[in-house]
This record gives sequence, C-alpha cells and structure tokens, in this order.
Amino acid sequence: MSWQGSGMADEQTKWISTGSSAPGRGDDYDPESIPVRTAATVLILDERPDLHVLMLKRNSRSVFVGDMWVFPGGGVDADDATPEADALVAGRTDPACSMELALESGGIAYWVAVLRETFEEAGLLIAHDLSTGQLLDFRDPQVAERFEAHRDVVNNTESAFTGIVASEDLALDGAGVHYVAQWVTPLGSPRRYDTRFFVTGMPEGQVPLHDDDEAVNHTWVRAADALVANDAGEMIMMTPTLSMLQRLATFSSVDEAIASAASATSGDDERIRIRYNVEGHQRIAYPGDNDYEQSNPTTENGMLRWPSGSLHLS
Repeated sequence: MSWQGSGMADEQTKWISTGSSAPGRGDDYDPESIPVRTAATVLILDERPDLHVLMLKRNSRSVFVGDMWVFPGGGVDADDATPEADALVAGRTDPACSMELALESGGIAYWVAVLRETFEEAGLLIAHDLSTGQLLDFRDPQVAERFEAHRDVVNNTESAFTGIVASEDLALDGAGVHYVAQWVTPLGSPRRYDTRFFVTGMPEGQVPLHDDDEAVNHTWVRAADALVANDAGEMIMMTPTLSMLQRLATFSSVDEAIASAASATSGDDERIRIRYNVEGHQRIAYPGDNDYEQSNPTTENGMLRWPSGSLHLS
C-alpha cells in the first residue's frame, strides 16, 4: 500500500543477515536485523512540451523519505503476487518478468505493484479498456468521478485494487512499463527496501493528483532542473532518485527514454559508486567515468539498466 506498509509475504521478505538481535533501542539495536522489503517505483514521463517527469513530495510524517521528492511507488504487497493479479497484466508473463529481474518467480508482482501505487498515490491508472483496446481516459467527468471513488476504496481497503480492475473490464498496461534499475537501501535506515525502478509514459486523458496523505504535493519537472533544485536545497532527494534523474537528463524525448529502457538487457547493467568528499548529484560515479575505480563501491547499492541517451549531462 505504501512505503510504510507491509512488503510481500514472509517468504518474499529478504533478510540481510541471520543475526538474532531484533530492532530496538540502544545496545539492543542491530542495523543488520532490519528486513529488506521488496518495492517498486516508476518514472512517469511526458512531453510538456519537452521531456518532464512526475515527482511527488512525501509527507514529512513519513518514516521513510519524509519530506523528500520521489517518484510514485511503494512496497510490493502480497496481493500483488496472486494469480488473479497476474492475469490482469497485459503484455507480460511471470516467467519473463522473473527472468528480467533475476528472480525464480513472482517478478510480475513488481509490475502490478507499481501500477497500483501509481493509482493510489497519483490518481493515474495505466490500463486498457478490454472492450475498446484503448488506454483508460478520464476526460468524461462521470468516468473520472467513478475512478476517483475507486481510488478512495483502494487507498482505504486492502486487496481492493485487482477486484476493481477486473470489475471495470480493464487490463493493466504491463507492456508499456519497463524495468530500468535496482536500488537497496543502505544499512542504518529505519526502513530498508530492495526497490526496482521502472519507466513509462503518461497516459492521455488523465491528470495526476497527489493523495494529500502519503504525498502532499506533485510537480512535472525537467530532470536537469530537478538536479539543480536538489543541490540548492529546494527539492531534497535520495541518491537513487538523483541517479535516475541523471540518466533521464541524457534523453531528448519520452520516446528516446522509453526506447532505451525497452531494449536494455542485463549486459547494459551499470553498478553505481560514490565519489569521496563530493556533495550533490555530482557525487555519483558510473562505469566509464575517469574516477570510477577510485570511488566508493559500498556506500550505496545501486544498479542501472538504462543506456544513456543522445544528450550530455554536465
């Protein structure tokens, strides 16, 4: 349901170590005992009129990434990993998704989760009407009102999302959502996530609206402008967010960004490193950078599978 909610079922919750100390206070606290939950987040792109990305500002009360700017996303719930949910995803199969994510099974749950979270947090439902084959469109006020009511139900009732999608005769647009990165929260955070990042295009006929609960604001922003705003202290972001914006800033259009993501394979994977004594987004080093080998390989645990575009990021 959210970054603060539960992850997938127990067998899908990974522990970093087998240490017996439970999270607690003082000497009882063992940072390695914090479970790493599965999560998914998505960069929603649009031409406005040039390439922009949708970002949400987290509620300051959030335990995780409070008051920071993020992309829509959250924990992968157990209900995202059911056969019923699997059957609602068009253009993807669990074996193929699992292979793409290097999992034995259950990979398609990340696609379900990221589409569910996009609806919960931003009010966007990226799905096709099975009767027409067209992407869902909210320009009809009655349709918009009906799905706003659905959104309220999903945000307040567990297990509601797949039932609503099925009852509306929709298919989730799995084919239009592409995997581009994996980041694992470092030790020391009160919440830790193994997060898969995805990218997709903004559906026509819909308008994003933050939920005023987990997210208190939203904006469309150029990637380069967001990086400048972060360094100026105007939009605070975590390293994974900055890295995704850096890569996004190398693309000239939505089509170029999505084409790169759609064609990427594991052979394109880039392991992130962090430069010593450097602040802001410039601290992130990539393979091919002159100082990559001299940068810290352990501060962050991030991987990009999204080859750079035609533009140069200064």
